[in-house]
Amino acid sequence: MCTELVLLTIMAYDRYVAICNPLRYTVIMSKMMCIKLSAAIWVFGMMEPIPYTVLFSELSFCKNRINHFFCDITALLDLSCTSTHVIENVTYFLGVVLVMTPFMLILISYVNIISAILRIQSTEGREKAFSTCASHVTMVILFYGAIIIMYMRPDSTYSMDQNKIFSLLYTALTPLLNPVIYSLKNRDFKKALTKARC
Repeated sequence: MCTELVLLTIMAYDRYVAICNPLRYTVIMSKMMCIKLSAAIWVFGMMEPIPYTVLFSELSFCKNRINHFFCDITALLDLSCTSTHVIENVTYFLGVVLVMTPFMLILISYVNIISAILRIQSTEGREKAFSTCASHVTMVILFYGAIIIMYMRPDSTYSMDQNKIFSLLYTALTPLLNPVIYSLKNRDFKKALTKARC
């Protein structure tokens, strides 16, 4: 999950640089910057599960059947015989830090992007800039919507069946839709889609 969050944030930064600083794009997004951003994805992806691994190693489990598609945090907490209060608090805290921080960075970048797009004089230029960002915004809404609903909702609304649906959305559906959504801005794909409709 953390890897996708960082990746979406980096893509928002890339869009921000491309639209707000188009003449400096190749300087800002240099090969070294791309390597650093890729390394950040790997580091965050490896560091995020460490607290959970340590905390889950302390739990005792009564049940041996997971009511989920994979070993998700919420499904494992449901199997525990011991108190999971600490892990629930850590999950909520890390959810705020690891989910909301990148989400806020993406929102800030898109506020700057939209203000830059609205300053573009030509209608064609504005449409091109909006179409560049539309696919990424769609993925951000799908992914973050599922993550926020799944991990940051109150316990009173908790349901394992709902968790299965939302986890399927962010683990399977968004990666499945990625090629389709990002290719919608491709002219050849649009032409093929128009021909298929006729």
